[in-house]
Amino acid sequence: MTQTDRPKPTAARELIGDFAPRLVELTDGTLYDEVWNREVLSRRERSFITVAALVAAGNFEQLPWHLRYAVENGISQQEISEAIMHLAFYASWPKAMSAINAAKTVFADAFPADVVD
Repeated sequence: MTQTDRPKPTAARELIGDFAPRLVELTDGTLYDEVWNREVLSRRERSFITVAALVAAGNFEQLPWHLRYAVENGISQQEISEAIMHLAFYASWPKAMSAINAAKTVFADAFPADVVD
């Protein structure tokens, strides 16, 4: 395989490609190439759903990446903050507090001038 034949590194490939290549194939191929590109829901809507699911389940390790992806898909800091506040009442207050801290860190790193306390 030449340098140009190699697949473009994805977040999954960089994190676990050497350890779980099949999981990377499923993540990149099935999840992102197929599921995220279905037409019924927009990428923006899918990002909202994914962030909400991660917060509700307490999966905070994946949350920062999906928060950045949500921004790429058109979701604002204000919308993320409001969604997390709403989830406090349905998913648990501690999960919302952990999520809001993750969001604040993501926004401070990516958009330091835009972070509002």
